[in-house]
Amino acid sequence: MTPRTDGTGRRCKMFPAGPMYGEKESPVPDVVMYTTAMCPYCVAAKNFLKSRGAQWTEVRIDTDAAQRAAMWEKTRRSSVPQIFINGKHVGGYDDLVALDRGGGLKPLLEASP
Repeated sequence: MTPRTDGTGRRCKMFPAGPMYGEKESPVPDVVMYTTAMCPYCVAAKNFLKSRGAQWTEVRIDTDAAQRAAMWEKTRRSSVPQIFINGKHVGGYDDLVALDRGGGLKPLLEASP
């Protein structure tokens, strides 16, 4: 049986969720990134995660003082970005790249939350 798609390879609207026939459900990591609007390292981190196929939730701390305080409590750092994958604090952009070069990012992105 052939999976139903809309002709462009996307899943038919009648079957929007779950894996297609014969597909394994791939885990989606919970990635949270604390950012500000004018932060080049935040942009670099987003581009880097995008290149690895990851999606993330962005928390803007320049517009929400409570979120800035929450970030400080979790990390004891005031710089951005601060990145969490499945609840594990990865650090900033340089830490993210170092984790990837050391082979530690891929397992985190492949693990379920």
